[in-house]
Amino acid sequence: MKRINIFSADSKENQHGVDVKMLYNRPEAQAVMITLQPGQKLKPHTTATDVFFFIYEGITTVHIGNETDNFESGNLIESPAGIIHWLSNETEQVTRILVVKAPRP
Repeated sequence: MKRINIFSADSKENQHGVDVKMLYNRPEAQAVMITLQPGQKLKPHTTATDVFFFIYEGITTVHIGNETDNFESGNLIESPAGIIHWLSNETEQVTRILVVKAPRP
């Protein structure tokens, strides 16, 4: 059994300059926990594989293609491969998002 704690896992450098913790990284899938401080956002980008976002804590603004919506904790949002997407925190509270890519890009 392997256990990884999201609060003590090592942060991973990334192009977005935000806190990203690698939780799972195998050919079948990749899972990271992204923490966005108030005002932080990811850069718009695409991925070669399907992605889902699970809002773990706070409220996250999710942008997928031409759609934008705010989601509170407990919501799972699907983002298909090849569609531009990004996440932003437009609140005054921290937000944490579990991001899963399957299969791993």
